[in-house]
Amino acid sequence: MTRRDTRRNDRRDSGGRPDPGGGNRSTRLTGTATRVTVFVGENDLWHHRPLYSEIVLRAREAGLAGASVFRGIEGFGASSLIHTQRLLSLSEDLPVAVVIVDSRERVEAFLPQLDELVAEGLVIMDDCEVIRYAGRETADGEAGDVSDGEAAGGERVT
Repeated sequence: MTRRDTRRNDRRDSGGRPDPGGGNRSTRLTGTATRVTVFVGENDLWHHRPLYSEIVLRAREAGLAGASVFRGIEGFGASSLIHTQRLLSLSEDLPVAVVIVDSRERVEAFLPQLDELVAEGLVIMDDCEVIRYAGRETADGEAGDVSDGEAAGGERVT
């Protein structure tokens, strides 16, 4: 095993756990793809951790091309209760969208996990066209993951 291979296997996720994918993020995605968007509440939990974090972790473990979480400023769902970030609002459970993009086959294979995780919310799936999918290079010369702080269009997210 070369030194470069050792570093790749020592990567950790945001929780300090070993990277289940071994750091192998060489997935390239172009052309027609499938986007699944999961709408849940910001306060929704899965075993005492945010549900959106569990969805992203499982998408990564499944080797999907990418997943991003977007926090909404206002919305309502099946309950018709409006959730908003306005100052005097009683609601703090803002809407969250988890967007995952990969091939149709890989997304469909991931759907049973979403079925297990999402008790309340909305899951939609649609076809999309991938124009550009590229990560930034890391210090060791390997391509990084666009979902590590960079949106699909290349803009920086914080």
